Amino acid sequence: MNIQWYPGHMTKARRMMQENIRLVDLVIELVDARVPYSSRNPDIDELGKNKARLLLLNKADLADEAANEAWSAHFRGLGFQVVKLDSRSRAGLKAVQAAVQEACREKTERDRKRGILNRPVRAMVAGIPNVGKSTFINSFAGRACAKTGNKPGVTKGAQWVRLNKQVELLDTPGILWPRFEDQEVGLKLALIGSIREEVLNTEELSMELLKFLAQNYSGLLHERYGMDEEREPLEQLHELAKKRGCLKKGGEPDTGKAAAVLLEEFRSGKLGRITLERP
Repeated sequence: MNIQWYPGHMTKARRMMQENIRLVDLVIELVDARVPYSSRNPDIDELGKNKARLLLLNKADLADEAANEAWSAHFRGLGFQVVKLDSRSRAGLKAVQAAVQEACREKTERDRKRGILNRPVRAMVAGIPNVGKSTFINSFAGRACAKTGNKPGVTKGAQWVRLNKQVELLDTPGILWPRFEDQEVGLKLALIGSIREEVLNTEELSMELLKFLAQNYSGLLHERYGMDEEREPLEQLHELAKKRGCLKKGGEPDTGKAAAVLLEEFRSGKLGRITLERP
């Protein structure tokens, strides 16, 4: 599969981030814990250099816990504060507040020496599409969520959100990078739903997932679907279509519907906690 998708609005989003990065103390980057490498935009490292950095492994509840620990250690080794997070259930949010303060400890100390007290940390929230930025902001802010005006950045597509007296967030649109050098990255982003279905061949995508699961999570397909893991992915897709009643007129397997079932069950966690890459 050759996957390329970079709508025009993402060029605008990147430019907006470049303009606003000087206004913040901290870059909070969300990645999908199932694909922490592939869901990182390398542009954010360039844009955020010389800023404090906090990396959130979001959707950690959907990822392999052993892999979560390995990725956390990996990113801490690169100098990031790291928090495992499930924004939807608010699990891990208390740790985020502590990590924000720790990441900006040097800045706070510099402010204190200059007589600047109680200035909130200004943080930019960044990440590729569909990693859960909006859910994180809404969960983190709770009912206290409100725009803070009279500052640059309060424009369509980016907004300031006051969380509390300690933190203000600059929300930014999700940005992918213009071209995936590695098609494996594009494949993994497609699997987690970060690329619009309209530009994908979901049957090919589901067969790649079947291949990966048979090789890396032995027994899972048999346990979930009663599927023979030794068969070829296309045969497995036909088998899944029959087992789930995805049939066309005449009883022919509807592999398109079966592919959609498999991808939905993976993305929602019904297949179990699965990580697609290791550090």
